[in-house]
Amino acid sequence: MTSPSRPRAIVLDCDPGHDDAIALLLAHGNPDIDLLAVTTVFGNQTLEKVTRNALSVARIAGITGVPFAAGAGRPLVRHVEHAADIHGESGLDGPVLPDPAFDLDSRHAVELIIDTVMSREPHTVTLVATAALTNLALAVRTEPAIVERVREVVLMGGGYHVGNWSPVAEFNIAIDPEAAHVVFNAAWPVVMVGLDLTHQALATPEVAASIAAVGTGPARFVGELLEFFGSTYKEVQGFDSPPVHDPCAVAYVIDPTIVETVKVPIDIELTGTLTLGMTVADFRAPAPDDCNTWAATRLDRDRFWKLVVDALETIGEGGVIAE
Repeated sequence: MTSPSRPRAIVLDCDPGHDDAIALLLAHGNPDIDLLAVTTVFGNQTLEKVTRNALSVARIAGITGVPFAAGAGRPLVRHVEHAADIHGESGLDGPVLPDPAFDLDSRHAVELIIDTVMSREPHTVTLVATAALTNLALAVRTEPAIVERVREVVLMGGGYHVGNWSPVAEFNIAIDPEAAHVVFNAAWPVVMVGLDLTHQALATPEVAASIAAVGTGPARFVGELLEFFGSTYKEVQGFDSPPVHDPCAVAYVIDPTIVETVKVPIDIELTGTLTLGMTVADFRAPAPDDCNTWAATRLDRDRFWKLVVDALETIGEGGVIAE
């Protein structure tokens, strides 16, 4: 993939979620990102909870003038699943969240995605998805013309060697594999920033110390996120330091040289008894010319965390939430 023009216009589709919250802060605080819209979808918790979380993070960060819209509350076909064991009852347990400072956009998230893409010049809007791909799939089915207008889709999900929701399937893909199938098989470029990459983005004690040194309210908020996130990841998955998945997708958009990728055919397993939701990457031969999927392989960890710290410094005190 080529280096982006500056700044890169994005729509962030998310389900905050501790790492989604950090992804939102990174997108807001980096000057190379033009955050056009934020949309929410079920996932880490219910749609109602993750949507409120997104609005609370917006207040903490001081985000204004960006439309936020709620989207799909369930998968296309399957029963709803959430990740309360990792993200808690609120979806963003740990810090005390402020009340939102503004209301949701009146449009459904799918409508906002379509309107945003169709109102901009072709190949200028990147869709960054850090949750179930239900909103994106519905947008493709509702207005197929967005496929040829989107610059690319960069998603946190999947993995070519590792899973977490099952031995071979990652959570965001597994909770709506049919939606993932639609997105991966549309004729737009798709960059899969999966677990093979994001498990390199560990929030070690040294990382936590560098974030704490920023000394602002938003930085303290991130520290509280990492403290809770780290404890649940240690208990549930045995990580000594938690992997912070979702900001990796935003980091790729900011600077693709931070995330190495390989062009490879990727498809979604929809029927396997043990492999449902697996992102199957075919490395048997060089990718054909018409392949439009890439898998992230290696993270420049130091540059990645510098982006996060720099964004927090840029945000400063953000919305200045009273104690």
